Amino acid sequence: MNAYIKDQIELFQEKNKNRGCLLVSCPDQPGIVAAISKFLFSFNANIIESSQYSTNPEGGTFFIRIEFECPNLMGKAKEMESQFAEIGKEFSMEWNLTHVYHVKKAAIFVSKELHCLLELLWEWQSGDLMADIALVISNHETAREVVEGLNIPFYYVPANKDIRGQAEAAQLKLLKEYEIDFVVLARYMQILSPTFVEENPNKIINIHHSFLPAFVGARPYERAFGRGVKLIGATSHYVTNDLDEGPIIEQDISRVDHQDNVDSLKKIGRRIERSVLARAVKWHIEDRIIVHQNKTIVF
Repeated sequence: MNAYIKDQIELFQEKNKNRGCLLVSCPDQPGIVAAISKFLFSFNANIIESSQYSTNPEGGTFFIRIEFECPNLMGKAKEMESQFAEIGKEFSMEWNLTHVYHVKKAAIFVSKELHCLLELLWEWQSGDLMADIALVISNHETAREVVEGLNIPFYYVPANKDIRGQAEAAQLKLLKEYEIDFVVLARYMQILSPTFVEENPNKIINIHHSFLPAFVGARPYERAFGRGVKLIGATSHYVTNDLDEGPIIEQDISRVDHQDNVDSLKKIGRRIERSVLARAVKWHIEDRIIVHQNKTIVF
């Protein structure tokens, strides 16, 4: 990691050392917000941001994200988790209490096309993507010079369907070695095995160069051109074992017309892909996403 990025992270951690985030989903019922507020008040915590949503006030599912400041949060963390576990049990909650000062470690996977990787690196360099990009893994050498120029470790791991098991074993070893929190597939053009996906549930973010569910799989721009579409788009989603059918995090589109050929569709599409993936990654590292069934709630 270069010195500038290290300083940026240290400043961020100092600024947010007492800031926490609580994500909750549970059956909707009276008293949830009151119980959470009373819990935070008992630790002298001040609510900075609160967003909530219910699928149906009568028998639906309730979701809430609360960001808060709490004096000496690091010293209180274990006790807070222990006490909130009782509230979670009472309301049948799925919950996650995180600490903003913990900067998540990311591994970026990429193949030959570098536009999404370059966008993430630019956001990271500017301080707008507050993550520790710990390493980049690729099945091509194309990105090496760019990545190593930023003092980020680069690993070339050949991968195709014939050696997938061998490649993924090497990749999983690296993820464990670097203590990675999540993976970004920045146009990594390989299908991941069920074993790999199951070891990283809702921790693998992909960018698909289509407005899903249209044009799942390979060569979506060619197929879109063949259909004469008037809108093209990109979709960022969590990876599951169903190809391009994981919970959608973010999407965007751009209008095109009969004058656009496949190459111009790709050029327009790359701009959309870059911004869509960057937003999805930011929301993930800021703990703004709750996965519910095969959908996401993004606060």
